[in-house]
Amino acid sequence: MIKFLEEQAGKNLHLEHIEDEIINFGVPGGRAAINFLRSLRDMLAGASRSSVNMTVKWDGAPAIFAGIDPEDGKFFVAKKSVFNVNPKLYKTNAEIDTDLSGELNAKFKVALKEFSKLGIKGVLQGDLMFTNDIETDTIDGEKVYTFQPNTIVYAVPVDSDLGKIMKKAKIGVVWHTTYSGKSLPDMKASFGANINNLNKSASVWMDDATYKDVSGKATFNSKETDMVTKTLSDVGKTFQKINAPMLNKFLRLQESMTGALAGASYKTYTNSKVRRGQKVKNANRHAAEYVNWVQDSVKKQTDKVKTPAGKKKYENISKQYTIEIKKHVRNLTEVVKFQNFMIDAKMQIVRKLNSVKQLTGTFIRTDNGYKVVNPEGYVAIDRVSGNAVKLVDRMEFSFNNFTAIKAWDRWKQ
Repeated sequence: MIKFLEEQAGKNLHLEHIEDEIINFGVPGGRAAINFLRSLRDMLAGASRSSVNMTVKWDGAPAIFAGIDPEDGKFFVAKKSVFNVNPKLYKTNAEIDTDLSGELNAKFKVALKEFSKLGIKGVLQGDLMFTNDIETDTIDGEKVYTFQPNTIVYAVPVDSDLGKIMKKAKIGVVWHTTYSGKSLPDMKASFGANINNLNKSASVWMDDATYKDVSGKATFNSKETDMVTKTLSDVGKTFQKINAPMLNKFLRLQESMTGALAGASYKTYTNSKVRRGQKVKNANRHAAEYVNWVQDSVKKQTDKVKTPAGKKKYENISKQYTIEIKKHVRNLTEVVKFQNFMIDAKMQIVRKLNSVKQLTGTFIRTDNGYKVVNPEGYVAIDRVSGNAVKLVDRMEFSFNNFTAIKAWDRWKQ
């Protein structure tokens, strides 16, 4: 069974883009990604029992963990270091003071006090949405409460039921992952969080990230279903052209790019274009230019070393990588085509999901006021295996990430 996102033995620390699964896991990863998209198509086409669940990817910060430490039965809150060999847990305000400062210190103290009221069994992971930083503003003539934990600004009408609930709350969180196990190092993640079993508190607003079709419009019509089916057919045809043994050799080559050479990896190369807002239109050119990327990346390391022996070492590495990667350009071209078709199918699904009214409005803050944007993205979860991948419009969210006025720079640490 493919494990889509397991870093540190099952800990939900990082979700992968669905189109990258073929790079993460080779042909089995590509096949599983295709099946994910087929299931999502079936879900949106009105299948009575789809094999996937869909959740909304909220743009919260920081990630927060809360629950009971199996070692002593005491309640704690924590950052991602919760699963380190020596976990850093906050069970008292004094422990928070020792490790955190500024607004992050204040937020975790509120979390420690308020989340302890919820009766959490085991451990939950969520995204913190607000504490005392809800503001009142006017957007398009409507008075709204706004909160901005990261890049996206969330807006809720002041006179709505949700607005009244949030205004009373001292903290807001979206829980998305549940952990269970006899000790923190041994805990396993399962996507989703059943908040119905938690105690209700007026001082805590919480949601479970489940995709909610408030308007009842999240269903493909026959034309939309046919369009996605055609794109998935293109995905399948391209997938058949990929040479699995060659791809495995390429991925082993990628695994060797660690430490000082991590910047030479194919995913780093692709992500550099995403950050610049450059779509990959020519698969052959993109694959061929990866050779240049590797050479440039190794040269940066060559220029950093002082000794002739050190420089010679990296020059030899560059030559070896160049020889090897050139062998893979043709097969990599098919992989790039596969990824492009996957992105096309993904975006047809994402656009449909975006067309549906959600709990809150989503905006980014610019120098000229607010600009309407889509949610950060969605997470698809396999009901049987529990595996998950994210579906994000990387171009839009990357652009927003680099152009929006953010909230977290002042307190992130």
